[in-house]
Amino acid sequence: MLVDHFPWLLEPTLLTTLIRTFLAIICAGVIGYDRNVHGAPAGLRTHILVCVGAMLAMSTGQFAHGFFGSVDPTRIGAQVVSGIGFLGAGTIIVVRKNRISGLTTAAGLWASACLGLALGIGYYEGAIVGCLAIIFTEHALRGLSKSLRISKNNYEKKDLDLSEEVLTDSDRTTVD
Repeated sequence: MLVDHFPWLLEPTLLTTLIRTFLAIICAGVIGYDRNVHGAPAGLRTHILVCVGAMLAMSTGQFAHGFFGSVDPTRIGAQVVSGIGFLGAGTIIVVRKNRISGLTTAAGLWASACLGLALGIGYYEGAIVGCLAIIFTEHALRGLSKSLRISKNNYEKKDLDLSEEVLTDSDRTTVD
């Protein structure tokens, strides 16, 4: 691992904060830029803000642990996961006959937050590999995903008409 050769990368210093912030901007920026190019919501700035914010939250937890000792360094970072879930839920909407939109946006924001958490604690390799996997998924698999769609009916939920109740003779009871 990188930190085995450079253990100072794990220390919460100004230099490591700058390195982590730079990597968060680059990783999330590439992901967000790809979304902007394809006209998807939550592009460059949103992904960078989510990633840098998560990185700062995790770095703050690490700093607090080093400064106060008995503080759980992952406690603040854990709140990022629930917070980003709330943000992601706001991007998911139902449009046109129960078709769901925004799932990829929500997943991308969650993944960017996780990148930030990894960078914030100093897991550089995991963040870089994760970034490459997200870019591959967002970019390379976009075409495959579109080619797998046979028809739009595969993704739409059929409407049920519940306005009329269907009764059989055995369901009918007579009341005198």
